Amino acid sequence: MAIKAPKGTKDLLPQNSYKWQYLEEKLRKIASTYGCREIRTPMFESTELFKRGVGETTDVVQKEMYTFEDKAGRSITLKPEGTAPAARAFIENSMYNDVQPTKLYYFTPCFRYENVQKGRLRQHHQFGVEIFGSYDASADVEVISIIKRVYDELGIGGVSLRINNIGCPDCRPKYNEALKQYLSSRYDELCPICKTRFEKNPLRILDCKNKNCKEIVKEAPTILDYVCDDCANHFDMLEKYLNAVEIEFTVDTLIVRGLDYYTRTVFEFIDGNGSTLCGGGRYNNLIKEIGGPDVPAVGFGMGIERLLIALDEQNIEIPKENYIDLFIGSMGEKGRLFALGLANKLRYRGIKCECDHMNKKVKGQMKYANKIEAKYSVIIGENEIENNSAIFKKMDNGEQIDISLHDLDRICHIINK
Repeated sequence: MAIKAPKGTKDLLPQNSYKWQYLEEKLRKIASTYGCREIRTPMFESTELFKRGVGETTDVVQKEMYTFEDKAGRSITLKPEGTAPAARAFIENSMYNDVQPTKLYYFTPCFRYENVQKGRLRQHHQFGVEIFGSYDASADVEVISIIKRVYDELGIGGVSLRINNIGCPDCRPKYNEALKQYLSSRYDELCPICKTRFEKNPLRILDCKNKNCKEIVKEAPTILDYVCDDCANHFDMLEKYLNAVEIEFTVDTLIVRGLDYYTRTVFEFIDGNGSTLCGGGRYNNLIKEIGGPDVPAVGFGMGIERLLIALDEQNIEIPKENYIDLFIGSMGEKGRLFALGLANKLRYRGIKCECDHMNKKVKGQMKYANKIEAKYSVIIGENEIENNSAIFKKMDNGEQIDISLHDLDRICHIINK
């Protein structure tokens, strides 16, 4: 029996890789216009990073992490998200000593053992942005603006922004008590996981995906009635900044996000069907929680697979470049040697070339040139070499151009037109 890819993983095949390359290039350019620089962190981290940073009561830590012991007996986890590793790198490399804010972006694989469904794989890929060092709500709007710019440039419509304020460690305990008091009368109706959250972290119950729990929390107290003055002022400024950059939003008090490190601002971008496309928020205590100085931060994570699904659902095609600019066919040994040499010279000039490596006849070579969608083709044999001239054929309309085989400048000019 042939070995197959593990459940929840997917091969990225050549016929689709151009889509990922296009998106990655687009996202890099957008992030750079906001002053963000790339960071790359290891694929695995100490398990303690996620327990302390993400939170032991979250679904990620409780049910979804790929955790194992290495040969030295250390507990290691394949990273389930990108923020905590970026924060760890910020601390370990003393980036807090640099001029602030520190604005980072990354592309990373993430690993979560969860039910496999559309847009949700056990290995997925994330584009994220983190801004360290600023308490001001303008940084929150900065990361939100990057997401909005992505959807605008890709032409994804029907996307709406929902925001909430989940307070801070000073004011959240008051809300937790009010929430527990509300939930206590319906405690027996909660799912088993929410029953464990009831004492440790009742706010997590608002994020439960269980249908019954979602129905129970609909009438729960609103957290905005319990936040302290500082958190309320921050949220007020967030709304003012969003209006200043002309980004429409809706306040949704049930948004808490699924990770414990969030404070104050949390947000989600929702599609026309009510599904979450992307989310993030502020995490002012994460750096300190995992052993660093008291540095505020805000960021988001965007699933690449989910982004591709959104494009597909709205019939938005990603432009596909020519895979091959020129197919250089050949006849005889001299032709094959010359073809390979010409291809090598043209590749150094940026022309994407392909030759015959299967010893096919001319007819078979031309069929191959069609299948790989070459922009131009040429066949070189002894006559072409002796005459220093060959016919270059434009594949889409059959146009033929006689060009000197040593006039590399003209060959490149014709192909690049």
